[in-house]
Amino acid sequence: MQTYDVIVIGSGQAGNPLARAMAKAGKKTLIIEKRLIGGTCINDGCTPSKTLIGATRVAWLVSQSEHWGIQSGKMHPHLKDIKKRKDEVVEAFRKSTLNSLTRQAHLEVVLGNASFIGSKQLQIIPLDGGNPLRVQADWIFINAGTCPIVPHIPGLKNSPYLTSTTIMDLEEIPKELVIIGAGYIALELGQLYSRLGAKVTMLESQANFLPKEDRDIADNLFHILTDEGITFELGVKITAVKTTPSKAIELHYERDQQYYRITGSHLLVAAGRKPQTEALGLHFAGVEKDTDGYIRVNDYLETSVKGIYALGDIKGGPAFTHIAYNDYLLVSQNLLENKKLSIKDRLVPYVMFTDPQLGRVGITEEEAKKNGLDYNVAILPMEKVARAVETGETRGLMKAIIDAKTDQILGAAIIGTEAGEIMSVLQVAMLGKVTATEIRYSVFAHPTYSESLENLFMNLEKQ
Repeated sequence: MQTYDVIVIGSGQAGNPLARAMAKAGKKTLIIEKRLIGGTCINDGCTPSKTLIGATRVAWLVSQSEHWGIQSGKMHPHLKDIKKRKDEVVEAFRKSTLNSLTRQAHLEVVLGNASFIGSKQLQIIPLDGGNPLRVQADWIFINAGTCPIVPHIPGLKNSPYLTSTTIMDLEEIPKELVIIGAGYIALELGQLYSRLGAKVTMLESQANFLPKEDRDIADNLFHILTDEGITFELGVKITAVKTTPSKAIELHYERDQQYYRITGSHLLVAAGRKPQTEALGLHFAGVEKDTDGYIRVNDYLETSVKGIYALGDIKGGPAFTHIAYNDYLLVSQNLLENKKLSIKDRLVPYVMFTDPQLGRVGITEEEAKKNGLDYNVAILPMEKVARAVETGETRGLMKAIIDAKTDQILGAAIIGTEAGEIMSVLQVAMLGKVTATEIRYSVFAHPTYSESLENLFMNLEKQ
């Protein structure tokens, strides 16, 4: 049994910086990764998908160039070359992360599958086929993340299907891509391949498009995507998946007691993600999970066992890279600097990288209504934003929720080019308690997207 001060399970966006921080503090630290250094974000999530999305935005601009008075000819995307660039970016990020770990004193990296065999004891099965290792530590941090859900649909597991991980390795553009799900990941990937020339249809069990967003926000993005040619079938139940003699994939579904069938060349399953807790042997350590398999934590990210913490997606809640990184900041400061930072009431921003983007922070108008708040709403269509008009990208809108008594910004949703950057301005204002009126009368550089926040807060309406 090898003894460490700290063991980190998972080389994700919380695990890597946490391991380095602990090692820099002089603690003998071990980080265990079962697959690829960098976790989901670098290998399967943010880095590859946003690299591909960046390429397909170029394809879209080329295909629409006449809008700007430029004759460009027919677009010819080469997915193999697009993928090659994506792989190069991912590899560079992965190597950089590995170097930062291996060069750190007091830090050891092991590639293998870890599972608990006792309260704070783990067994590691190395990926290289070596002998199992047994390790223990007073502090253990679980950053093992999530993986795609494959729903129980008759015939699905016997049919060729793609996940959000495997689809990014395609080298040929799908002719007809059918997607199970219409959530944030599905929408990003659906628009990506639609812009490359695939005919994309999304089958979604929810009757409402993006049910966690306000209806005006969801409807605006829905129309943008349908105008680009994506087809949505909402409120459906998929009853069967089959492979035809011609190797096409056939899906059967029902809605309102009506039965339908659709055939595609490729099938993407994007029906959500689940925590990777099954193989961790958490019961041997006494670590509690909820009914969905996520690890239960308190406001300081400590599990039911003192000294064992869970960070990132595996603990449930908002599943974003920036939340995982903030988990690391919180835990490291609490343990190494004796602070008492909490995840309670943490402000959670996020961006969906469709084009245009959807950026949101704080509460929605629906949440304000539900909580009985006295609030005002400000809305500004992007077609009234000078910068958007000048750049020729006027799709979308800005929306903010403001406390009617304090003038504090309670939440915002932005659909538009660089919406995430505009949203971040409002996030900083919320953190600094800057009021809507103060933004209204501030000086912003002209012409910028953020400057339009002045005009946004000219349009306050009492609700």
